Amino acid sequence: MALKLPVDPLGIVGAASDRVRDVVAKAVRGRVAGNPRGPVVDASGDAGWFGPESVAWRMHADLSTIIGGLRALLYQTLHPLAMAGVADHSDYRNDPWGRLHRTSKFIAATTYGTSREAEAAVARVQQVHERVRGIAPDGRPYSANDPILMAWVHATEIDSFLAAYRRYGPSPLNDEDADRYVEEMAFVARAFGAEPVPTTAAELAELLASYGLRATSEARAAARWLMVPPMPWRVRPAYMLVAAAAIELLPLAAQVELGLVVPPLAGPVGVRPAVRAFVWTARWALGESPTLATARERASA
Repeated sequence: MALKLPVDPLGIVGAASDRVRDVVAKAVRGRVAGNPRGPVVDASGDAGWFGPESVAWRMHADLSTIIGGLRALLYQTLHPLAMAGVADHSDYRNDPWGRLHRTSKFIAATTYGTSREAEAAVARVQQVHERVRGIAPDGRPYSANDPILMAWVHATEIDSFLAAYRRYGPSPLNDEDADRYVEEMAFVARAFGAEPVPTTAAELAELLASYGLRATSEARAAARWLMVPPMPWRVRPAYMLVAAAAIELLPLAAQVELGLVVPPLAGPVGVRPAVRAFVWTARWALGESPTLATARERASA
């Protein structure tokens, strides 16, 4: 009988694997959240707006939200008033990572933070929104605190997170859970005073279909910039996969408006298998979100 030896008797492979995971996790979370451990939330207090049984806790801890976030940014440029606000008031070209870090912290605070943290996060954004007002190139006035405009931003973000998780998430999301997620996120939209606020996936689709979308020259310029933002060359291949996945998830009409059309066969044959492999590997390297772990410990205390 052949002698069976342990695969890794000295633990060398295991130690090397742990080291790789640690390096990748710190690099990804540091780039996305500005902190190697991800966004920080309070270790004590209430369970927050949603709690451990929510769909939001499950979805927002997954890497697919990065794809959904980029899809949302591309989608949002198609509302001329929303794009005018970004063009006139955002410093995304000079501080793209800063904006990503702030967005990551906001999502973490409203999803996994205490109620106090969530309310403070909303108040900070509303304060910034007070200064975001002006006249769009087509002559219409805009304000970031306009309930209809906030509903558009909210709807594109929630729709994008749903689309990304359903295609690249670690587990299936049925229609009931999708409706629960939309209803949960409605709480955030109401905190901003958005109107109308969808509470089911069907209402979300109906709201998005009600907007007349058009890509202005500023929108196309922003979309092109989002495809190749300034970043170290070593992370460009991963970003290009995320960008391709985000574009392919957009409605075809939105792709056409932005001039970023993924050929019909390129998506299922090329983009999706490559992105699934990348997301699976990155998910393995990242392990459980420290932000989620902190929130779970707080909720169970």
